[in-house]
Amino acid sequence: MFALILTLQVHAAASLTDVMREIGAAFQRTTGIAVAFNFAGSNTIARQIENGAPGDVFFSADEAQMNRVSEFIAPSTRRDIVANKLAIVGTRDLLHAERIALADPRAVPAGVYAREYLERVGLWRAVEKKIIPTENVRAALAAVKSGNADAAIVYRTDDRTGVIIEDSPKITYPAAVLRESKSRAAAIRFIDFLRGKEARAIFTKYGFITK
Repeated sequence: MFALILTLQVHAAASLTDVMREIGAAFQRTTGIAVAFNFAGSNTIARQIENGAPGDVFFSADEAQMNRVSEFIAPSTRRDIVANKLAIVGTRDLLHAERIALADPRAVPAGVYAREYLERVGLWRAVEKKIIPTENVRAALAAVKSGNADAAIVYRTDDRTGVIIEDSPKITYPAAVLRESKSRAAAIRFIDFLRGKEARAIFTKYGFITK
């Protein structure tokens, strides 16, 4: 007979897709605990959690969406894991771009951060009518890659060829165990792993800023 392998259900921001697949594999090699991911915009995940979606861990691309589901988080398990910066891909001149893809600036963290930056530098009103809102930051990047947008503002970790916005808004990625987790001890172990040396090295390789 084969032993059953415990599988954690982790909800993670779309911008974490590549790095978390590698970290999940490393976690399983180290602990024998498998990880199944649900990747989406953090606002979408927050809504799913509010609607009762099962899971063990939420790894958000911003603090606002984690705050939104605070009543669904196990006490004292929230930790800040990594940070990020914004980057411009496609044409660098947003004023002359005809179409600019952003993760929905009304709700998706990457788009909210981008709008905050554009408002701070006085460009939002000039480019607002050019904005093509997308479901998540990966969709915004795909719009540029496919030619459906001239430029996009994404995370620097989404496309390492982009022009980094050094004065990006503060971008923090927190993780926490969900209150209804059926595997709380393993979920806490996973968050501890995210903060450990091996995971930090993987985060750094993908361009994230480790604490």
